[in-house]
Amino acid sequence: MNELMEILQELRPDVDFENETQLITNGVLDSFDIVALVGELNDEFDIEIKPNNLVPENFNSAKAMMAMIEKLQDE
Repeated sequence: MNELMEILQELRPDVDFENETQLITNGVLDSFDIVALVGELNDEFDIEIKPNNLVPENFNSAKAMMAMIEKLQDE
């Protein structure tokens, strides 16, 4: 989770990723943020986030992102 938080803080230092649970729903992260984030996560965690993973439920919170990362690492 620490690596993920570092990536998120680097991407958007102005966002409280520890407590925000509606990152996509509330428009906190935009499409440019997501594109950058997907590239970083793919590289950092050696995973492949596919288009079918790009749903708000997977990106609304750091916890949701970590769950998706762990699921993809298990595949």
